[in-house]
Amino acid sequence: MPSPKLEPVVLSEQERSVLTGWARRRKTAQALALRARIVLRCAEGGSIGEVAAEVGISRNTVSKWRSRFLAGRLDGLCDEPRPGRPRMITDEQVEQVITTTLEDTPGRDTHWSTRSMARAAGMSQSSVSRIWRAFGLKPHAVETWKLSTDPLFVDKVRDVVGLYLAPPEGALVLAVDEKSQMQAIDRTAPILPILPTTPARMTHDYVRHGTTSLFAAFDIDSGSVIAHHYRRHRHQEFLRFLKLIDDAVPKDLDLHLVLDNYATHKTPTVKQWLLRHPRFHLHFTPTSSSWLNLVERWFAELTTRKLRRSAHRSVVALEADVRRWINEWNADPKPFVWTKTADQILDTLATYCTRINDSRH
Repeated sequence: MPSPKLEPVVLSEQERSVLTGWARRRKTAQALALRARIVLRCAEGGSIGEVAAEVGISRNTVSKWRSRFLAGRLDGLCDEPRPGRPRMITDEQVEQVITTTLEDTPGRDTHWSTRSMARAAGMSQSSVSRIWRAFGLKPHAVETWKLSTDPLFVDKVRDVVGLYLAPPEGALVLAVDEKSQMQAIDRTAPILPILPTTPARMTHDYVRHGTTSLFAAFDIDSGSVIAHHYRRHRHQEFLRFLKLIDDAVPKDLDLHLVLDNYATHKTPTVKQWLLRHPRFHLHFTPTSSSWLNLVERWFAELTTRKLRRSAHRSVVALEADVRRWINEWNADPKPFVWTKTADQILDTLATYCTRINDSRH
């Protein structure tokens, strides 16, 4: 039995319910679960020694949390704030750093560094760095952007996105473009392989061995690709690629091609050929809107997975290597699923235009 000198632990129904829930925890907050079990056992009349023996802890620990509960009830079982160095930077100083970063520039420089901001704000460089990280500020970073000025922008977005989300029946939708000026480059020294604790390494300098252009038509439904290399990048090569597509696709299917506004796609010779082949329907993306053409996403895969870390001693070797990669892709193609509607895209751009229009800069 508890010592007569100890105040008994008496629980309300709500406290008993909360403590029971805490005590049943198996994976999280184990310290709180242990304290709850101590108090529940003390409330049943167990002495400090009995509770210590049953729970498997010291008498001092039982006494501590028994007393904490009697003094603060449930709140007394939670950890108290740990002592430490008092805060040295005020909210006003933090606000001043953020405001200065967003609205001012440091004299002759174009942007703030942690050192220049530390001097201006009268605080340490590490403090400035922590404030910038907390608020996601990166004065050193810059990204490029460009808005299309195409007068038919809205109509073209609805046309292309409509093809992606609801392709016509009995037709094939192909995203078509050219990856021009693909360089056959060879490093001036062999590429060193990856090792434990060491990434693969290659020299920063290289030798050029010529260029080629890859014409590609990406099937948005299956993810397969019709592609061919040409050494030049004129309307003659584009016309030859159209004929290649015509031969590769069954004649009973209409063809809807998504293209950019490159001049070679609109020459009189190409237009005359299209008139003689009415199953071809061309859909042009707005100017400065290559992100609307899904074949660009496939080109990114080609660059990341093949071109960026390859070395070739001739254009022939480059073309053969890319052809092997394309054949492997077509053996197990992966389509890219377009999810955003035209209205969602236009709403996002409208919001962005409002932001930059309201900016002082």
